[in-house]
Amino acid sequence: MLLRRLVVRATALAVALIVLSACTGGGASSPTPRQGGVPATGAPGTAGEPTVAERIDGLQVPWSTVYLPDGTAVVSERDSALVRTINDGHLGTLGKVPGVVPGGEGGLLGLALSPDFATDHYLYAYFTAADDNRIARMRLEDRGGRWELGAPETVFTGIPKAGTHNGGRIRFGPDGFLYVGTGDSQRREQPQDSRALGGKILRLTADGRPAPGNPFGENPVYSLGHRNVQGLAWDGAGRLWASEFGPDVNDELNLIVPGGNYGWPDVTGAPHRAGFLDAKVVWPSTADSSPSGLEIVGNTAYLGALRGQRLWAVPLKGEFAGDPVSYFTGKYGRIRNVSLAPDGRLWLLSNGENPDFALILNLHG
Repeated sequence: MLLRRLVVRATALAVALIVLSACTGGGASSPTPRQGGVPATGAPGTAGEPTVAERIDGLQVPWSTVYLPDGTAVVSERDSALVRTINDGHLGTLGKVPGVVPGGEGGLLGLALSPDFATDHYLYAYFTAADDNRIARMRLEDRGGRWELGAPETVFTGIPKAGTHNGGRIRFGPDGFLYVGTGDSQRREQPQDSRALGGKILRLTADGRPAPGNPFGENPVYSLGHRNVQGLAWDGAGRLWASEFGPDVNDELNLIVPGGNYGWPDVTGAPHRAGFLDAKVVWPSTADSSPSGLEIVGNTAYLGALRGQRLWAVPLKGEFAGDPVSYFTGKYGRIRNVSLAPDGRLWLLSNGENPDFALILNLHG
């Protein structure tokens, strides 16, 4: 009888260890996030592991990167309000954006180049001001072969600000309109209110007016129920995807549809609740992700992880997202942004490394 009890206990312990191992995972794809109610296409669908080509030091809390037609990288620094340039590995400065009031997660945040940059030379910036978050555009002026930052023209105001959850990602879409990711600024009543600007993705004209065809009429809101949108990117079929911070659970990668309600603060993740859209990928623990910048290359979505300190690669197949795979875990600190350069290489921006850096990756596969 005693021998039988010992065998039963040993079997139960072995089963428990197997279950625990399945929960915590291992290797490059550990831990395994949940897919939001869609079939996983599997990690083999991702591109090959990226390799580091170059590292450029000397940045201070860089937040966003865009690229001029000649390939020069233009980088925003959140706390200094400086717009930096990187060309052939050399750091420069375009200028300082006036009116930026940094604090907490606020400051100089997202950048976007005008779709008509070749003729209008406009650089758009999302930043925290004294009373709100706002968007301004500045003309880059050619001073004898050297670009300088012109005076800002404010095009959109009134996005709520706070010490945290300021959103800040901006990007022009394939339709030529400006998409804006905002945070709830700790005002939990805003994300479910289609008349409020907090906890939304907005869709604007280049002049800052509500874009025609928006789902709520003469209203800038494109989607609602967001907590803190940090990344915006389109796949090859023109579908918009967004990365978003969860609270202490359920970071998200979402497929965005016009008028879609993504649940915050009523739900997070993929609970299959009527009236809300499930996330396509859910990271149950924010310690593994806290996804910030987002870029889509081919059929792979790349997300920078802040708390997770890694690069996530998610295979996409139509409207479905497969199992994420992680790279560089804990090696390069908090990854704030991911962007594709004109030469086909992927740029990462670190945060909190004192000083920070840009990491340039070669993609394979």
